[in-house]
Amino acid sequence: MKMSQAMMNLVKQHVECDDQLNRVEAALHKADMASAGRNFRLFDEQLEHHFHLEEERLFPAFEKATGMTNGPTMVMRGEHAEIRQLRDQAMAQIDSKEIAAALATIDTLNVLIQQHNVKEENILYPMCGGSIPNLASLLGMGGCGGACSCAGTDDSTNAKAVT
Repeated sequence: MKMSQAMMNLVKQHVECDDQLNRVEAALHKADMASAGRNFRLFDEQLEHHFHLEEERLFPAFEKATGMTNGPTMVMRGEHAEIRQLRDQAMAQIDSKEIAAALATIDTLNVLIQQHNVKEENILYPMCGGSIPNLASLLGMGGCGGACSCAGTDDSTNAKAVT
């Protein structure tokens, strides 16, 4: 099944979060704590925006369309909680300038996020694309795909990378 434009936009958000976290890691390797902190805050904004779209819009629509509430969305919510816990740990380590600890936590966070994204992109998103009508509209990703001002008004956070 071909993935819808809305689902492809969610995949693009995965890539953008990955890229932002890589910027944090690069800054930490240079011991540039100001850049690491700034980029980590941007990563956090992107991550929360993405999780909000999934948890508040996509998952409930999928559950309503399929009747599955103890399936893939339950697993994804649990993984979101694990990712948030590691995110909070890394943020605290960056704030207290614990470079080695932050790098180790970010390494674990990266692995968890990659495993999570594979499940969403290969299992959940294709299921959603085939089950949920008007998916782009539901996600606030109008005809433009959510990249311009015509997208949803309540989720207009488009964090840009700071290098």
